[in-house]
Amino acid sequence: MTVDERRSRTRGFSAWTTKRWLRVGTAASLVVLALLGAAGAWVLGRTESISDELVDVRSSALTVAVRLEAAVLNQETGIRGYGLTGIPEFVDPYEQGLTEQKATVAHLTELLKDDPTGLDDLKTVQDAVATWQERVARPVAAASPGSPSPTATHRATEGKAAFDDVRAALSSQQDQLRADLAQVREDLTDTMALRNGVFSAIAVLIVVLTALIFEGLRRGINMPLERLGADARAVTGGDFEHPITPTGPADLRRLSREIDFMRQRLVRELALSEDTRQRLDAQAADLQRSNAELEQFAYVASHDLQEPLRKVSSFTQLLQRRYGGQLDSRADQYIDFAVDGANRMQTLINDLLDFSRVGRLHNAHQSVDLDEVLERTLSALSVGIEEAGAEITHDPLPTLVADPTQLGMLWQNLIGNAVKFRRPGETPKIHITAAPEGELWRFTVTDNGIGIAPEYADKVFVIFQRLHTKDTYTGSGIGLAMCKKIVEFHGGTIQVDPEYRDGARIVFTLAPRPPESPGPPTVPEAVRADAEPAR
Repeated sequence: MTVDERRSRTRGFSAWTTKRWLRVGTAASLVVLALLGAAGAWVLGRTESISDELVDVRSSALTVAVRLEAAVLNQETGIRGYGLTGIPEFVDPYEQGLTEQKATVAHLTELLKDDPTGLDDLKTVQDAVATWQERVARPVAAASPGSPSPTATHRATEGKAAFDDVRAALSSQQDQLRADLAQVREDLTDTMALRNGVFSAIAVLIVVLTALIFEGLRRGINMPLERLGADARAVTGGDFEHPITPTGPADLRRLSREIDFMRQRLVRELALSEDTRQRLDAQAADLQRSNAELEQFAYVASHDLQEPLRKVSSFTQLLQRRYGGQLDSRADQYIDFAVDGANRMQTLINDLLDFSRVGRLHNAHQSVDLDEVLERTLSALSVGIEEAGAEITHDPLPTLVADPTQLGMLWQNLIGNAVKFRRPGETPKIHITAAPEGELWRFTVTDNGIGIAPEYADKVFVIFQRLHTKDTYTGSGIGLAMCKKIVEFHGGTIQVDPEYRDGARIVFTLAPRPPESPGPPTVPEAVRADAEPAR
């Protein structure tokens, strides 16, 4: 075989897939096993055939031949006794021998039907017996009983010679049958030895075939898969530059190349994502700084607006008290507008201050019993609750690690809204529940008030968003926005239950312990000190 032919054959084998290797290996194994099975079946059949011949033919034929000899001897004994004495009882063994002779001859003929030599020996015996019977046995048996037969005396020498021929024929037959029996036994021994050798060879071949199969699977599948797994683990461990080496059958090599292509693409994506992450980190830092500046600006701006607003409010109220009723009705209306605007601006600024303080000034996390916080909140709202005749019930509430001031503001806004937005002419009924939900606690505040339309379920949590005019319901529109900020600061979420139609149901979750987060932006001490009297 030339070098080119060897290379061509090697390339041909390298293109084989795992499926093809398994098919060829399975087919070859089945062919070998079929040949081994056929050889074993032939040996077993041969052993069974020889064993049957030994037991059913040769041993039986020898036994029947011995019985034939005994039958002939019985005939000779009976004829000789009858010829010498003339006693009729001696004829009985002769007749029994005849009957037995017929039966044994028929049996031997059946047993030796496939043995020409055996049939020839049987015919020789039959001829010798027939000659003896014709020349001696029948004439003596035909003599009258009571006295010795003259025929027996006259033919004694002839009868002896004839029966010697019978003996010789019987002996020759039995010797031949014994020789055949010994030959069959020898064949059986040889066949059994062959059978043992064949089955030993079958066992050895099966072991070798099994070893070849396992070695082929190890080299063709296990080792390439282990190599692929090791390369994949190296990549998974962070060595993204580690190449995936293709080995094994064609399909496993193709899989390795596809995984390596995926690795290369992952490297490119990681490089891109790293660049994106760096930009996002920079943007997040800028956004955090901007938010901190905005919150500080809102805090400072609302604080700085307090003093001029107090002057405007004070002078408009003084103007109303001193000149109310002295001017015309339009002037009184303008004064009322100014006073009302100043008061609402004062309320908005105070609410904005409270909103900006969430997570800034009130950030004292400690173990808080929500039942106690709720009781304090109900006590603070007792006047409004009694005026509305509200009925407030609650389930047992848990103890959490949280800021007690913020949770008090949360209950105050939720319960205050439930009391404020009640149905006219109907007693407000408010119920609070708490239940564990995974790693969080799930709370609901349910009332029978005017409810919140589903299309406004998100809008109500936006700061300064109102669903009603100030003439219908008072307020600045910051309450639920503050609730959302408090809940999110404590690792939870808040929403309106859109499925509840008999009022409003606010659902929110709180973590047993607030999440770790960077500290809130600080407020200059001077600003904080100036802000305290303005609350």
